[in-house]
Amino acid sequence: MKRRPFFKKTAATLMGMGLTSEAFSNTSEKKTAKPLKVCTTVEQEKVFFYAEVIHESIKVVHIADTHLFRDDDRGIPYQEYSGRMAKAYNRTTHFKTLAQTNPEEAFEETLAFAKKVNADVITLVGDIFSFPSEAAIEWVLSKLKETGIPYIYVAGNHDWHYEGMEGSLEDLRDTWIQKRLLPLYQGNHPLMAAYDIKGVRFLAIDNSTYQINKEQLAFFKEHVTSGVPLVLLVHIPLYAPGKSISFGCGNPNWGAATDRNFKLERRPKWPEEGHAATTLNFHKEVFNAPNLLGIFTGHIHQNSLETIKGKPQIVSDDNASGGYLDISFLPFAEQDRQLIS
Repeated sequence: MKRRPFFKKTAATLMGMGLTSEAFSNTSEKKTAKPLKVCTTVEQEKVFFYAEVIHESIKVVHIADTHLFRDDDRGIPYQEYSGRMAKAYNRTTHFKTLAQTNPEEAFEETLAFAKKVNADVITLVGDIFSFPSEAAIEWVLSKLKETGIPYIYVAGNHDWHYEGMEGSLEDLRDTWIQKRLLPLYQGNHPLMAAYDIKGVRFLAIDNSTYQINKEQLAFFKEHVTSGVPLVLLVHIPLYAPGKSISFGCGNPNWGAATDRNFKLERRPKWPEEGHAATTLNFHKEVFNAPNLLGIFTGHIHQNSLETIKGKPQIVSDDNASGGYLDISFLPFAEQDRQLIS
């Protein structure tokens, strides 16, 4: 897989760039991870995680698929590539109220909710933008700064995609991360980073090409050996039996034969051979990870819950229509400890 110098350089230090010093010291000592005992409750957009390893409450507001299309004169040279997606989400219907809304209004309302509930972190898991517009990226950065709330960003397939632009998906992602998206990563590795919040480690791993590379797989496995409670953030959901091809990451049916949208999206067709071995291995490692609390994702614009080997994967409605997840990680109440004894 072809890599630009920026990513060759950062891959060499991948175990350090995305970590706080506290997190790095935790992973330097290998621990034997024991399977976590977790209870998960989902009620529309509200998600509750209870586990013995959670000692302080953590409030997360999770955003996916806002599809912002704000642009200015700097985007004129790219209108050949941005035209379709610039018109895709001009007006939407709010997921809850059914009132007319739009991506900017929905995003601002979700940030206001994050402030109201005093969120510990805002997780942004891709397709926040319909294409890598400088104006939209600057607007989001300013709005996030206004909240004063820490945030985690991982890219989606539209965030870096100018439709019809020549190049492989990996090269296009590398190019537009460097040219436009880089400030959103706050100095962390764009393809894989870890963030420690009150004893829980959030892993942001970019699977926006539907694939996982060797460095990302090694990164995930390293954090599993730490024994620290993990939450995985990815844009494209991991394959679950019975789900459509949209659940593409690790999907055994993914590949050229099932790629129906490559002409519409003006991108290279998915490979004939399907997923790389590293992607399939990643899927296996995720659902075998004993210290994984859960997976949060987006991409399909529809709320869903899948459980594989006891690991819940929760997908958010699209934020373009006002959707978000209100996630609470909570210690067990004494009366509920018997549920896991």
